[in-house]
Amino acid sequence: MMDTGILLLTVMMFVLAGFVGHHVIHNVPTLLHTPLMSATNAISAISVVGAIVVAGSEYESVRTVLGVTAVAAAMCNVVGGFLITERMLKMFKGGGPGPRRER
Repeated sequence: MMDTGILLLTVMMFVLAGFVGHHVIHNVPTLLHTPLMSATNAISAISVVGAIVVAGSEYESVRTVLGVTAVAAAMCNVVGGFLITERMLKMFKGGGPGPRRER
């Protein structure tokens, strides 16, 4: 079984990483969202693989729950990143003539 101090430190680190990540991403300028999203999708894919390994290993139940939580969070990030990137790229595609201007 995991020591209570180590468990508390691990949970605090998890929560702190969430707050720091939110603060860093929240302050990114709008023009950098698409390049940043493609880079974070690659990093999140690596995180998904690592989280699956942790969730699937035979550790105590706390680690398994944290692993499943990490898989869910990273997959939300990957899917959201692809959806936002696709939406941003659609803005730059030439979809035909624009709206008519009246003279």
